[in-house]
Amino acid sequence: MTNSSIGMGQQDQSEREKFENELRAILKASDDAGILMRVIGSLAFQMHCPQFGYLQAAMGRAYTDIDFGAYSRQNKQISEMMGRMGYVENREVFIASEGERAIFDKPGTGLHVDVFYEKLDFCHAIYWKDRLEVDSPTIPLTELLLEKMQIVQINEKDIIDTIMLLLEHPLGEIDEETINITLAAQLCAVDWGLWRTTTMNLEKVKQLAQHYPQLTPEQKSQIETQVDAIVKRLNDEPKPLAWRIRDRVGDRVKWYKDVDEV
Repeated sequence: MTNSSIGMGQQDQSEREKFENELRAILKASDDAGILMRVIGSLAFQMHCPQFGYLQAAMGRAYTDIDFGAYSRQNKQISEMMGRMGYVENREVFIASEGERAIFDKPGTGLHVDVFYEKLDFCHAIYWKDRLEVDSPTIPLTELLLEKMQIVQINEKDIIDTIMLLLEHPLGEIDEETINITLAAQLCAVDWGLWRTTTMNLEKVKQLAQHYPQLTPEQKSQIETQVDAIVKRLNDEPKPLAWRIRDRVGDRVKWYKDVDEV
């Protein structure tokens, strides 16, 4: 299917609850301290998909860490807060990333927290500017979708999270409990590479969803309908000249960044 080993495997309920309880504790501490932190990653999909969140455990999608998006102006406050909660920061990561990422570990617990400042920047950059205030406690649904779709070497865990999101939420032009495909189309219209990777991965989601026995025929059909609608909207968005010129080159020139795991 895909490189399916990362974030996959049976995980008992007590282990899942450990991550979920810790996430709630961090969110409460950040709210009490006036710090704006929004959940990304597997736990964000779990929180924002109450109807279909059960699919993570059913499909063997495990929690491995707790991830947040935040603004760099609050990095000192976040470091201090995490320290009070018993976490130790890997300062080398913060320095090497030029302040764009912080990693915290809680000794003896197996808990690992990633904080991404201003943007998620792997194969493509997904920016937070003026967007963390739009939704709570996670980043907006559009960014949740693009967080997964920007991964060129997409993993099975990302396919599962995306399936949940597409089953749970409608498409539209607003952010409130809706995947804002107008915004997604605008972002892809100014970045050919993001469009290329996103449309490529959406097609993978549609194809791979058909092979999961945990999904009903109706759910598989819904995923196909959602994907087709998103791809059509991304393709229909008017493109500037620079995008159209890059489109002529196509895959002959690399369009993404390689990701080196920290």
